[in-house]
Amino acid sequence: HVQLVESGGGSVPPGGSLRLSCAASRYTYDYAYYSMGWFRQAPGKEREGVAAFGSDGDTAYAESMKGRFTISVDNAKNTLYLQMNDLRPEDTAMYYCAADSRGGSWNLLLARRYNYWGQGTQVTVS
Repeated sequence: HVQLVESGGGSVPPGGSLRLSCAASRYTYDYAYYSMGWFRQAPGKEREGVAAFGSDGDTAYAESMKGRFTISVDNAKNTLYLQMNDLRPEDTAMYYCAADSRGGSWNLLLARRYNYWGQGTQVTVS
């Protein structure tokens, strides 16, 4: 079982930056087998994919995040990151970290493929 804990959310003005972290409970975060991603959900909207890693190293970004957001991982710290720059009011949402123990790079930004989720961290841009 994998436990995911997000942190790093907050309130920033437009154009600001935040770095979200997702700490995983497993002693060895074996990215050779897991696919990992960041998702977000604003009030009244569906959960949408932001950025993700496939287990084979492929990455995927939602179109509106390309060039502004960067996903990365520190295996030594069992932590996934999301660096968010040039934040906009429309980026306001609860941000979630997710893991798929089945791995693979198919539909990386599809929420329903992920079987582990964190509790979320709020990002507000205003």
